[in-house]
Amino acid sequence: FPNLKHVQYDAVSYSGMLLANEASFGKRGIPSYDFGSTKVIVSLGADFLGTWLSPVEFAKGYSKGRKIDEKNPSMSKHFHFEGHLSMTGSNADERYTHRPSETGAVALALAAAVGVAGVSSSVADAKLKAGIEAAAKALNENKGKGLVVSGSTNKDVQIVVNAINEAIGANGTTINFASPIQTHQGVDADMETLVADMNAGKVGALIVYGVNPAYEYYNAKAFTDGVKKVKLSVSLNERLDETAESCKYIVPSHHFLESWGDAEPKAGFITMLQPTINPLFKTRQFQDSLLKWSGSAVTFDTYFKNNWTTKLGSPTAYNKALQDGVVETPAAVAGAAFNGAAVAAAVTAANALKKASKNELVVYQKVSLGDGKQANNPWLQELPDPITKATWDNYIMVSPQFGKTELGIDISDAHQADKYEVVMDKPLLKFTINKKAYKLPVLIVPGMQSNTLAIAIGYGRSEKSGRAANGVGQNAYPFLSFNGTTVDWSTADVSFEKWDGEKTPVAQTQTHSSYEGRHEVIKEVTLNDYKKNPKLIIEEREEEIGKYGGIENYTKEGTLYPTYDRPGIKWGMSIDLNSCIGCGACSVACTAENNVPVVGKSEVLRFHEMHWMRIDRYFSGDVHDSDSIQTIFQPMICQHCDNAPCENVCPVAATNHSSEGLNQMTYNRCIGTRYCANNCPFKVRRFNWLDYTGADSFPDNQLTSGVGKLDDAVFMMNDSLSRMVLNPDVTVRSRGVIEKCSFCIQRLQEGKLKAKKDNRTLEDSDVKTACQQACPSDAIVFGNANNPKSELSKVRTENNERIFFALEQIHVMPNVSYLAKVRNVESLSAVHHTEHNVPETEGKKEPAAAEKH
Repeated sequence: FPNLKHVQYDAVSYSGMLLANEASFGKRGIPSYDFGSTKVIVSLGADFLGTWLSPVEFAKGYSKGRKIDEKNPSMSKHFHFEGHLSMTGSNADERYTHRPSETGAVALALAAAVGVAGVSSSVADAKLKAGIEAAAKALNENKGKGLVVSGSTNKDVQIVVNAINEAIGANGTTINFASPIQTHQGVDADMETLVADMNAGKVGALIVYGVNPAYEYYNAKAFTDGVKKVKLSVSLNERLDETAESCKYIVPSHHFLESWGDAEPKAGFITMLQPTINPLFKTRQFQDSLLKWSGSAVTFDTYFKNNWTTKLGSPTAYNKALQDGVVETPAAVAGAAFNGAAVAAAVTAANALKKASKNELVVYQKVSLGDGKQANNPWLQELPDPITKATWDNYIMVSPQFGKTELGIDISDAHQADKYEVVMDKPLLKFTINKKAYKLPVLIVPGMQSNTLAIAIGYGRSEKSGRAANGVGQNAYPFLSFNGTTVDWSTADVSFEKWDGEKTPVAQTQTHSSYEGRHEVIKEVTLNDYKKNPKLIIEEREEEIGKYGGIENYTKEGTLYPTYDRPGIKWGMSIDLNSCIGCGACSVACTAENNVPVVGKSEVLRFHEMHWMRIDRYFSGDVHDSDSIQTIFQPMICQHCDNAPCENVCPVAATNHSSEGLNQMTYNRCIGTRYCANNCPFKVRRFNWLDYTGADSFPDNQLTSGVGKLDDAVFMMNDSLSRMVLNPDVTVRSRGVIEKCSFCIQRLQEGKLKAKKDNRTLEDSDVKTACQQACPSDAIVFGNANNPKSELSKVRTENNERIFFALEQIHVMPNVSYLAKVRNVESLSAVHHTEHNVPETEGKKEPAAAEKH
């Protein structure tokens, strides 16, 4: 094939960065970013903790700068500029909102403020201007320790950002060109050319692997029309998707767990793939297909082995690489020579970006679904969004100002807010976006810029894509557009009809977003206040429990129960709220580890979700001032209380306390009275209402939705393929029992057996809970509280001034401790008050009957 072209296509494109870096540094690549050694981080719309480039890697580094050393308290400073409330924005110290079309103006104003030559820009909004000046001041004071990142897909904006990073000394320090990120190399214009060539009849054969443009491309119809005009079209994708369906031949490749292979996501860091299971279906690894079609008689596993044996020098080295799973040859950190010739033209182009429109739309990725490739995974569909706590749907996020003027719903009014939040039916509006008409549910979210709307991609998959994804949400990719160079992820072409009162259900797992005048469950403090008085959290705790004799005597004085010695192991957990970013990785890990049932949208709507670990999210600040909104996350699991209120109300002793400090559930004893759930102040006990896993697969027992339609997302989990998802080491519960966190007791038992076989004492390193292992920001520490050398004991000792327990004043004596949130800001914005501005007297009302958490 002498005229063969290899076109790389990214559903979520970083084409603007690639082209900008080529213009600025002569390298069409994306460098690595070191968030771990950064003192000041400024993000211009980059959700780097959630979905941008390499979020797990970035979260790991970011959390290092958020850890607090009590002896010398300091932490990184995070400024964030965006239009909609993202997960990363919700973690920022200072956050400022603007329209999507003002991204260029913000970048230019920041460039001028840090001293980039020849740049001038004015920002009209006083608060936004002040935020830019504050960010610039911090960057200039920390040259070589600052970093600016941008989520913009615009080449000119990214060139301006490159000039900013050059001016603050980030190039070669916090930005490393020696190890470029290689996961995204597609250039949008190449895809445009391919689609045009196919439709013009210039393409004789098309082979597709690992991409799904028939769903992900903004103009999917042009792509599928083009495929029809190609004489030979072959899909090597591992599953039937929208693109495979449009091709003449489907030659499915193996799943990655059935495959040999390698990957180099970052230069110098190679991952070795090897099969862990025999192929389940009649598939063939795509490399084998390419080898056969090229006339080679060598199979790919042999080709792979020979190639790497030669590269590494010997069969022993090859086997060692397979055993390790990685081959790492990192290069020393290095910058790239900056060429400022393109800056002037980029400044002119960025200044011309602003569009005149009443409302603008930004399209974003959800932390759970990303670009939608994994939309058929019900674990991800059921994971609540960190910001909205919504599952099984996408929707338009709007500001409280939009809700008040366009929907007549004022969430600053306590009674309206209460009614709006608790009722799952949300307004359904008719939108026209980029000349495409849609009916979409609307969620009012604090922290949104008043004239900015936002919708997530990853939904609206076809029936062929799988049961779980079928019919869930609507496809937002058509809202994207090509500007001649790159694909735009925002648009000013937005209109909507007046709301006629129509509503549609959106399944949310948290229906109240603030304390509403009740006692706080989370402690937080500013860094300055903490430096001035490190005992601030301890003093608050003393004030709350002082009547029981203070913190020291609280255990024995605050209870009617006799106190007992607790020798041996006493399992406990510490969660650092300064490190927790709210991503929900722990929730999915817990689901996978413990066979927690997926229940589907219909059951979430009935408050029957089964997650053993949830992430509570609270807002504070003035809802009509988007810049004042502060967000905090709190992972909440069974607290394994020493004075557990669930234990003494169970009539059959199904819930009990172990000698190792665990609150246990004996499923065979449980008769489903749910007294324990009623008595739990943390609401972490889940009742298994239905046969979610399909163990009883008779038609009358199969789960149906409220309208009699079979809920396919949770149907037939007892077929042989679906059962392979379940962890065989964990008992599968039938319906009618209470379930909850067990501190991964199967892992505890495995650790004990391992230590016993080695004839030694159990160590912390023998046991990691699933949530701890999955946490990308190292927020969770688990171990034996009775062992002074355990990691848990060290964390509690070294952070004893920040430690607190949830609802400590009710004296249930949790075994899960938290470290208070420290904010690197001048003052907390109404942290201890509701975002609904409920008067103090009204805040003391009894919780609404429908209140969940």
